[in-house]
Formats: sequence, structure tokens, C-alpha cells
Amino acid sequence: QVHLVESGGGLVQPGGSLRLSCVSSGSTSRGDSIYWYRQTPGKQREFVAGLVIGGNQYYADFVKGRFTVSTDNAKNTLYLQMNSLKPEDTAVYYCNLRQGGQQYWGQGTQVTVSS
Repeated sequence: QVHLVESGGGLVQPGGSLRLSCVSSGSTSRGDSIYWYRQTPGKQREFVAGLVIGGNQYYADFVKGRFTVSTDNAKNTLYLQMNSLKPEDTAVYYCNLRQGGQQYWGQGTQVTVSS
């Protein structure tokens, strides 16, 4: 079974930056998709950004121009570079892999944006 592990979260001041990583225990191939979601207590989990391997990247409107996704395919790793962070970006960030008709989720990593 595929396991996903996120890392890179932490405490940062407004306007600061963080880079999140998501490592998959298994290989990926063209057509698989890897996404970042986030969730705040009392809120529904929401899509942030992601990509289809061999295809396009996608971004939620509220992060366009601030966040960037990238991959290291040899290491089965997805990155989320977060710049110009705002307090409303505070959430637990989750990695989601969709592969072979299955979905896999990581344990999440906490991002807190506060002065």
C-alpha cells in the first residue's frame, strides 16, 4: 500500500515563506495526480494546488501568484513553495495521491502564520 509523508510545516510570520514536501513510498506514472489540500478547524477541507504527472498544474484562486508546485520524479516527491503567507493560510496541509482508481492521504503538516 502507498504511504505519503508530509513535512516542512511550522510557524512563520505574515509575509514569510515555507516549503512543504510530500514523499510517496511508491512510484508514480503519467496520468497520476498529486494535490495539496488544507483544513482549518471548523472548515471543510479545500483544494490548494497540484498537478497531473505529464500534464498540467492547478492552483486555487486564493494562492495564485504566491504558491508554486513542483516535483522530483526520481524521488517521488511533491513540493509546495509558499510565499507571501497570510494568517488565513494557517491550516493543516495534506498531500493527496490519486493512482489506479485509489486515493491516498498523508498525515498532514501544520502551518501557522502569525505575528
